[in-house]
Amino acid sequence: MADVTTAKRATGAESVVWDLSVFYGGSDDPAIQRNMDTLSADVDAFAQQYRGRIAELSAVELAEAMRTLESLYDRRGRIGSFASLMYSTNTTDPAYGQLVQRVTEFGAALSQKMVFFELEWNKVAAETVKALLADPALVKYRHYLEAERRYQPYQLAEPEEQILMDKSVTGSSAWGRFFTQLTSALTVDYDGEKLTLSQVLPKMHDSNREVRRKANAAITAALQSRSMELTYVFNVLVADKASDDRRRGYATWVSSRNLDNKAPDAVVDALVQAVTSNYEIVARHYRLKRVLLGLDELTEYDRYAPLPLKTGDRFYTWDEAKAIVLTAFQAFSPQVAEIATRFFDENWIHAPVTPGKRGGAFCSGTVPSAHPFVFVNFTGTANDVMTLAHELGHGIHFYLATQAQGILGMHTPLTTAEMASTFGEMLVFTDLMSKEPDAEVRLAMLAQKIEDTFATIFRQISMNRFEDKLHNARRGEGELTTERVNTLWMETQRAMFGDSVNLSDDYSQWWSYVPHFVQVPGYVYAYAFGELLVLALFNLYQQRGAAFVPQFIDVLAAGDSDWPENILAKAGVDLTDLNFWNQGLAALGDLVEQEEQLARQIHPAKFQ
Repeated sequence: MADVTTAKRATGAESVVWDLSVFYGGSDDPAIQRNMDTLSADVDAFAQQYRGRIAELSAVELAEAMRTLESLYDRRGRIGSFASLMYSTNTTDPAYGQLVQRVTEFGAALSQKMVFFELEWNKVAAETVKALLADPALVKYRHYLEAERRYQPYQLAEPEEQILMDKSVTGSSAWGRFFTQLTSALTVDYDGEKLTLSQVLPKMHDSNREVRRKANAAITAALQSRSMELTYVFNVLVADKASDDRRRGYATWVSSRNLDNKAPDAVVDALVQAVTSNYEIVARHYRLKRVLLGLDELTEYDRYAPLPLKTGDRFYTWDEAKAIVLTAFQAFSPQVAEIATRFFDENWIHAPVTPGKRGGAFCSGTVPSAHPFVFVNFTGTANDVMTLAHELGHGIHFYLATQAQGILGMHTPLTTAEMASTFGEMLVFTDLMSKEPDAEVRLAMLAQKIEDTFATIFRQISMNRFEDKLHNARRGEGELTTERVNTLWMETQRAMFGDSVNLSDDYSQWWSYVPHFVQVPGYVYAYAFGELLVLALFNLYQQRGAAFVPQFIDVLAAGDSDWPENILAKAGVDLTDLNFWNQGLAALGDLVEQEEQLARQIHPAKFQ
């Protein structure tokens, strides 16, 4: 592994693109429309057979209806997955955009036809439901049907539900697509070269401070050039959510997200309180980093600077990243490594940075009749290696849950969706640390891991605090100006860093490119939930060793087949304990303590 010496360098990921032929041959494949027509007719037949009859069905009849629903959802998911995956690789391609819009409109039409089922189910008398769910014929669908009942107080009449679905096509979905296209097509003028956000953001991790400063200024200028459009998109979507929440009767802006996540308000509140009251852990690290970097102060463009230590700024090829991840997974479980290997060998990954490609990374579980796909923008940084491990963790989770539970149980709540992904990162980190004899290298690795964990816990909760202010301000004050949103952002970000990092006003509009705020309001706290959960799970793994592995795999395979607290209890985790979060934060505090001690051992002169 050599140091980065040029702005652009081949990683070996340039030709790592996924094969979507498991779905269709291309965006113009005539089979897409044929399948849409057939599926629409079959949904009509399903509605004709069951509408108005749900309360009358026996357990056997209801189980048959559920099996039909699974098939319809799978077929619908194949079309939607293909369209969204194609679009993510080039959001500026008109053909991909047209296909996404056609599929979005088609999906909304299907949802309107099928919404009767859940509405009627939630009107079935409680005693009847109890008897049905006790019947062995419904054992596979018991939790799904039970969990659907939690939405009962917030559902509207069928015509109203249909209107909301119809409205979303030209409302929230359309604005979300516009946001993705706008940010993906955004050009950043860096040193006279026109680059994408995905190409410039890694420069914030460069060892050269001037490179970081210029990247920061270039990104700021690019975001400011679209401040009117981005502010308007945020205003529209936040207002749209407020309208839906008011109509459904949700008490707060985040109530619907907590319900989706199967996370009681008290648990989420305890999480937020625990994290925000431990912001001093963040400040301790960055004060130490300032000393090690030899700077008078840290600014926003110094946050991700590699320490001036061995391996502080390494470059990884795609093959090196692959070997690192698979080696760590193999040491944990040959089964896990075998699943991960399929992603590489069978072209389930899209890795290169290309024009028009969406930024960031994700894993799409798609449907049981296909398989998961991983999406990354690989540039060769250490962070990219961890991102690859993270998304492959998601892929393994989806694979196991889909095989065991099918389409109705493959998607866990967001709060537990990060289990395998962050656990995968911990496996890679621990494996590399255990093999590294050089104390200075270990310090560099430890500092990087701490910052990655901060990004997942503290930064996500600080962004949750921004969302809380944003949604409440929009509901109380009306349309917000860019300056007002900037103020809310800076208040919440400065609170996290305290006096350890000087955030200048140039950072004030960096809220505007974060997709989660737009696509999944309320999502971000789930990252902190998942990371603290994994710290607890990893501690159990270190205590139990090999005995823990099948327990963890069983938890992943359980998917969404039960309430999260019941699934995790099998691995010895008590999610109902509101002090649970403090255990994970204490473990993180211990890592910072180790970092401080190691830094003083290696560089005692800097601390005199």
